[in-house]
Amino acid sequence: METGTTQQKITLAFINDKSPIVDIICNDLANSGTEILFRSENIEDGITQLSALKSLPEVCIIDLDFYDKNILAELQELRTKYPSIKLIAHSDIDTEKAIKPLLEIGFDSYLLIGSDADDFKKAIEGVSNGGGYFSVGVAKIAQEYFGNK
Repeated sequence: METGTTQQKITLAFINDKSPIVDIICNDLANSGTEILFRSENIEDGITQLSALKSLPEVCIIDLDFYDKNILAELQELRTKYPSIKLIAHSDIDTEKAIKPLLEIGFDSYLLIGSDADDFKKAIEGVSNGGGYFSVGVAKIAQEYFGNK
């Protein structure tokens, strides 16, 4: 029997995806019904793959490598070219110096390394519904940032 409440499938892309941990999370998300449009190894490749798509992903999870000196410029380019995509950062850095520039670029969520698939699902659902989701270790920084806006 149809209930009339079909859940819309969320489309997703992973960028800068080099982590075996992300492999596990990606597989879990795919198994739970999330449609993964692509996975790329760096931001530049991600932008190229996005440009080839007929339909953009709703959400993009970016595993951040702050050792790449160009990362903020590349992220700004991604945001400028694709302003409709919701951005979720995934990183091991929980300092204001790292997080604040990402919030200024327009990231909607920030998950710390160690977040499990449930955290990813909450973040994806949150940004898809116009909200955000931040790991406990960075939530205070985000609250202060948005509180001052």
